[in-house]
Amino acid sequence: MPTQMEKAHRFRALHEGPNTFVIPNPWDAGSAKILASLGFEALATTSAGVAYTLGRVDGQVSRDEALANAAAICAATDLPVSADLENLYAHAPDVAAATIPSAAATGLVGCSIEDATGDPAHPIYPFEVAVERVKAAVAAARALPFPFMLTARAENFLHGRKDLADTITRLKAYAAAGADVLYAPGLSELSQFEDVVRATSKPVNALVPPGLPHLTVRDLSRVGVRRISVGAGLARAALGGLLAAAEEIKTHGTFTYGTATFPPARLHAILGKPRS
Repeated sequence: MPTQMEKAHRFRALHEGPNTFVIPNPWDAGSAKILASLGFEALATTSAGVAYTLGRVDGQVSRDEALANAAAICAATDLPVSADLENLYAHAPDVAAATIPSAAATGLVGCSIEDATGDPAHPIYPFEVAVERVKAAVAAARALPFPFMLTARAENFLHGRKDLADTITRLKAYAAAGADVLYAPGLSELSQFEDVVRATSKPVNALVPPGLPHLTVRDLSRVGVRRISVGAGLARAALGGLLAAAEEIKTHGTFTYGTATFPPARLHAILGKPRS
């Protein structure tokens, strides 16, 4: 079984290598095992996916619940795991940064910090505050005994502020503050990702949720994106299968959905396989 140090170095090497990689987003230990069995090289948690498992919507998960989910996913596979930890569950830079060592204690080798406040009236932290928060999180990550990778997220596009210039300004400042990976969820055009990559020097993560069929791994790789995630896309796909099956039973009284379910033998082989 690899050590956390070994996982951390593997994770950093993925970002430093020449190839674009997909980091899919499991929402629990079972989905993590399934994704690991397909040959993905790293995993990242999804805050929305965790919320769905608890019967809630994104933004309604506590710090302790998110860390417990991360610990379960880390324990389920030998892959490096990074976590979506929203705004690190605090506004003040030093309080937010205190989440970093707790995250590392779960087995994580990376996490993200958002510049979203959680306040609909003022959804994005002021620029100076956002930068100070990243600086504090970077300092906490660098204090760890292994290379913990911090992803800084500029959330403008998820909160109705479709200002690419400001988003790039923020990402450049976060990079200067020491962030290892840059991430602007909500971008939807290849040209936007290309502009972000050209403007920055750190690895860029692209979020590709369902509904963007014009984006491909090949195209994102061509414009220089280093890492691709899908957010809650896989969790929503799984819940979509549940909804379709349940509606068939309720509405038609039939059970044809069984033809599209996970073959039990394969599922048992994946979930029952012990970790090395």
